[in-house]
Amino acid sequence: MALIDVVDWKNKQGEIIYRFPEGAVSMGGQLIVMEHQEAILFKEGRALDGFGPGRHTLKTGNIPILEKLVNLPFGGKTPFPAEIYFINKTEIPNLKWGTKQPIQLLDPTYNIAIPIRAFGAYSIRIKDTKSFLTMAIGTWQAFTTDAVGTALRDQIILPKLQDLIAEFMLKQNVTILKLAAYYDEIGTSGKAKIADDFTTFGIELVRFAVESINIPEEDESVKRLKKALADKAEINIMGGDDYRMRRTFDTMEKAASSEGGAGNMMGAGMGFAMGGQMGQMMGQQMGSAQGGQQAGGQVACPHCNAMNPANAKFCSSCGKEMVVQKECPACKAKMPADAKFCPSCGANMQGGKCSKCGAALAAGAKFCPECGEKQA
Repeated sequence: MALIDVVDWKNKQGEIIYRFPEGAVSMGGQLIVMEHQEAILFKEGRALDGFGPGRHTLKTGNIPILEKLVNLPFGGKTPFPAEIYFINKTEIPNLKWGTKQPIQLLDPTYNIAIPIRAFGAYSIRIKDTKSFLTMAIGTWQAFTTDAVGTALRDQIILPKLQDLIAEFMLKQNVTILKLAAYYDEIGTSGKAKIADDFTTFGIELVRFAVESINIPEEDESVKRLKKALADKAEINIMGGDDYRMRRTFDTMEKAASSEGGAGNMMGAGMGFAMGGQMGQMMGQQMGSAQGGQQAGGQVACPHCNAMNPANAKFCSSCGKEMVVQKECPACKAKMPADAKFCPSCGANMQGGKCSKCGAALAAGAKFCPECGEKQA
């Protein structure tokens, strides 16, 4: 068996661990450790000694425990079969993590469970070589950078990822559909949450980043959530009465398009019923918009559309006030229900869109709820 006189490792960038090939290392041989490395001798699963940067001669004077493990008489160059591991102690960048299967998260805003997949990257630095090696080769059986990365992902990152994102959404009251705007914040809080777990393995977590959170568009929960958001935005823009009127028209149109006698009869019945409802809604809106316009010395109640004397203060049919007023959300002043602008502060009572980001604005809003832009 040929004796090995020089043991070293010229590592490439990103490599963490290297196991020197088994062989008969000679007593008196040279162990060369680079500036950014540390070498550990193992014998029967036990760390014997560690070596920092420099050139080291392997002899019992330097490593007293070797005298008990090897037979000295061998022509001055006694071989010993101890394992030698090298560790790269520089930062190991761009290790990847990602969910294998979608994880279920409850949207705190809309209370709907949504499946997501998340991906990102992290970087580490070995701080305690013996603790790291004991875990890597003794427990994980990880002898390569990929194997170490897989062990860290499966045993530390992924088990805590679901709680990490859910906790962030709950604290910030952020819907799943808007998480893309918070990747940096999630990464920062994620690093703080899992850094101690890395430390127990002798590893410093230098950086942790969330790069993407994917939501499957074909999932029924996602479709329901997006439809709810679209309906809400449409209501904010159109107003509740106009939105209900449009939905009623849509329903009547679908009923009218039904094929066959039964479908036509059903459509006709629905049409009569909804037509009456539509007439009442339109009458209410017109009565409100006209501010109690007279019809033959009488005015229509803005609530139930019943006709009342022109000077009536309360409706003889429903008992509600004949003059409908509303309150300005900005200054709380009272004004007619059909007022488009507040006569006290000038706030826009029709709603609209943000001049900066285009988000829907409620009536009287002075600031955009999405971007905070002050509205004219």
